[in-house]
Amino acid sequence: MEFNLHSDYQPTGDQPNAIKELSEGIINGTPYQTLLGVTGSGKTFTMANVIANVKRPTLILSHNKTLAAQLYSEFKNFFPDNSVHYFVSYYDYYQPEAYIPSSDKYIEKDLMINEEIDRLRLATITDLLSGRRDIVVVSSVSCLYGMGNPEDYGDNVVTIAVGQSIGRDKFLRTLVDALYSRNEVKLERGTFRVKGDTVDVYLAYEEIMIRVIFWGNEIESIQILDTISQIPQQSVEEFKIFPANIFVTSKARMAEAIKQIELDLGTEVDMFFREGRPAEANRLRERVTYDLEMIREVGYCSGIENYSRYFDGRKPGMRPFCLLDYFPDDFLTIIDESHVTIPQIRAMYGGDQSRKSNLVNYGFRLQAAVDNRPLKFDEFEALTHQMIYVSATPADYELNKCEGVVTEQIIRPTGLLDPLIIVRPSKGQIDDLIEEIQKRIDFHERTLVTTLTKRMAEELTAYLGKLNINCAYIHSDVETMDRIQIIDDLRAGVVDVLVGVNLLREGLDLPEVSLVAIIDADKEGFLRSHRSLTQTAGRAARNLNGQVIMYADKITESMQRTIDETERRRSLQLKFNEEHGITPQAIIKARNLIIGKEVDEIDIDNENRSKKAQKYEFKGGVSAELQRQCEAEFNPSAGIAADPVVKYMRKDDMQKAIERLRSDMVAAAKRMDFIEAAQLRDELLKMEQRIAELS
Repeated sequence: MEFNLHSDYQPTGDQPNAIKELSEGIINGTPYQTLLGVTGSGKTFTMANVIANVKRPTLILSHNKTLAAQLYSEFKNFFPDNSVHYFVSYYDYYQPEAYIPSSDKYIEKDLMINEEIDRLRLATITDLLSGRRDIVVVSSVSCLYGMGNPEDYGDNVVTIAVGQSIGRDKFLRTLVDALYSRNEVKLERGTFRVKGDTVDVYLAYEEIMIRVIFWGNEIESIQILDTISQIPQQSVEEFKIFPANIFVTSKARMAEAIKQIELDLGTEVDMFFREGRPAEANRLRERVTYDLEMIREVGYCSGIENYSRYFDGRKPGMRPFCLLDYFPDDFLTIIDESHVTIPQIRAMYGGDQSRKSNLVNYGFRLQAAVDNRPLKFDEFEALTHQMIYVSATPADYELNKCEGVVTEQIIRPTGLLDPLIIVRPSKGQIDDLIEEIQKRIDFHERTLVTTLTKRMAEELTAYLGKLNINCAYIHSDVETMDRIQIIDDLRAGVVDVLVGVNLLREGLDLPEVSLVAIIDADKEGFLRSHRSLTQTAGRAARNLNGQVIMYADKITESMQRTIDETERRRSLQLKFNEEHGITPQAIIKARNLIIGKEVDEIDIDNENRSKKAQKYEFKGGVSAELQRQCEAEFNPSAGIAADPVVKYMRKDDMQKAIERLRSDMVAAAKRMDFIEAAQLRDELLKMEQRIAELS
């Protein structure tokens, strides 16, 4: 089946040329290409057109869940008739197992799996193994973590057909081998029930049920049922039931794995005794022996992924299987915001091994646990044969891979220009900034200000607040949901100025912002590098009056490169607009799309502006207790753990509150509102910590 691209728009500006160059590169076998697309140039639309042209299964990598969800939504709209999937980590909450030798503290693994994301992950795998070619998978870097062997997963697919002679009991055994469990009380995802000659199976990867009716040892009919009403919707002649878990394996391989685990256990226990470490030896023997008993009895144990090497049939040191192994050989990889995503991929292996090495060295895990890991960077490269890097500021790695040849997408469909950059001295910068802010307020526009430190962001916010300027700050200490609320308030006009450290980077679309002010622009470093400055300047590129002011006493190399590149882009954009008679148009975008609901622009009366602005004034240097009380007063949605009443609650009441938080977190994650789920998770952890203090 071919990709069927749906869009109300046709490629314009640089898009036609970019689509042509990238498509021809893929068809001609070019291994690496880079799309240098400025902010607001329609890079996602270009990617969709390239996919439709080359007609290959495609993996799109993003560096966080939220941006991956945005891309997934866009590609679902572009390809409604095709198979578009979302593959991210399925944990609402995950505390990895760890051991800290310095304090002799062992941290047990704790997690909560999001059932809906687990289903979406399984749906991705089943479609990839089904042989479909019209597949787009939008994923975070979690796709590089270990998964089950694709051969074992494929071998455990249960294929049934009307008239097939299989016998009901044999069919039930195959379902169990595919990790479906029997549940006569409540039929839910990944379970089946039996009533006489009728077997109902709730698929693990789709929101449908299958009813298989037997006549003796023969399948008489196969029906697809609605999961709510359980009324048959359709009859089919044949059907494939894919396994309920990605870590499925055969009985023969499990028996062989148990045997090898026992041999390695004996070897490693003897090694600890020879080294004079009996505590580690006994700890390892007790833990692994218990795990093996669980595996023999129920087929799994807590932390079974640490034994994945044995079940996959891998040798020590061999890389684990991952999502990339489920793709056909000619799949295309697109790395969104590559200047951020590539370093993230590089760092995954090192962080994982650091934690695992302590567990192994102190007898908490067998040596095989280190082979349950994400891919190394060179392993990732070996599995991806053709790749497109997408970024407004490609890093040296991408440019070297493409030998300096990039496909540029400078012209925006709206005709908007890159913002004008102005350099002003740092002396008197705050007074100058206030004057510029006031100009934007008079025109109902917004301002972003970047500082180098959290403290400066807070103090500047407090100072501006004293001048009756509605402002707020964002940095790493601000909760995720609060960040979203603050950004939404900025767009609504409740806040006129947003101050931050590293908040003005990729993925933040704020059409109302006409000014970006960069304090201490001449302080070379990560936050003032060429790429950071270019990305920061891009936040003003969605406004007709976009302008960037760099406050500095000298022009550094990074500043000069940013200024030169911006001027080059502006000249190309101006020339294109003049040649084609294009008048730049402002971008109009609904608010709150990131949290799943559209909100029209509204007028904020002075009373509401004043009241809500008070919420942010308290963040500039008062005590933490007063700040929490003020936030609770002006923000009814403030977290329960921050409520002063909590310290007077009884332990059982706090436990009930935890259960409510857990339920709300699961509900938020199921509707894919990961930001709210993350906030509720943090509140839950604070409450659990409070209970621990009382114990």
